[in-house]
Amino acid sequence: MVAPRPLRNADLSQVEGVFTDVDGTLTTSHQLRSTTVRALERLVEAGLKLVLVTGRPAGWGEAWARTLPVDGVIVENGGLFFLRGPGGKLRKVYAESPRVREPNRRRLEAEVAAVLRQVPGARLSMDSAYTEVDLAVDYNEEARLGDEGAGRIEALLRARGVTAVRSSVHINCWLGRFDKRSAVRRFMKLAWGLRPEPGEPRFVYAGDSFNDAPMFGEFALSVGVANVRRVLDRIDTPPAFITRAEEGRGFEELARAIVAQRARRAPRRGVRA
Repeated sequence: MVAPRPLRNADLSQVEGVFTDVDGTLTTSHQLRSTTVRALERLVEAGLKLVLVTGRPAGWGEAWARTLPVDGVIVENGGLFFLRGPGGKLRKVYAESPRVREPNRRRLEAEVAAVLRQVPGARLSMDSAYTEVDLAVDYNEEARLGDEGAGRIEALLRARGVTAVRSSVHINCWLGRFDKRSAVRRFMKLAWGLRPEPGEPRFVYAGDSFNDAPMFGEFALSVGVANVRRVLDRIDTPPAFITRAEEGRGFEELARAIVAQRARRAPRRGVRA
């Protein structure tokens, strides 16, 4: 595995958009600090596009899309997303049709319930009530199952044909042919009419955990906040770069670097134009 390089080695001068995970990347000790919100605002003020990409529920995503300075929110590990349409109207887009989603949801609930009965202390996350497509098993938010418990749950779910991917707080599980990567590609096409090329220098992805691995592989400019070091020896694809600071402070470090490098470049037309 190639170790991530320090963020100072990244050429961020052509960046026009930032995709970012939320838990453990924007949040610090499970809270969104005012300085991190200000970092989001500075990116938008500098003319960048900003999209959240998370395993959190649709209910959270709609709230974020309406209240944070973002262009869109991809939720439930790519199961659906919210984007701004003409006149600022919020649009909701699913990865799959109701004919696929509805039977998958019924089966998913049954499969997850069967697994929870096999692992003492395992339970759905409190916010699973606000999901539409996936479910989340809590191992590190209210529950404390540790790596061993989380690994057992993942193995049991996968044995039942359920996709299971760990974030810093939950094990997200779903049935369906989607993930964060496919959702980002679809979002970019629908929202901006773009299809990024390999080595694309205009977009950054920031993350911190196992379920960010597909995105680290998708983006040439992939950045892990420093707490990603805790999982580097177990993650399928590491980020290309890493910040000095952890969690939200690491994202703030990334935002400062992007704004500073863009400011040193000659003005050019970007995505937002």
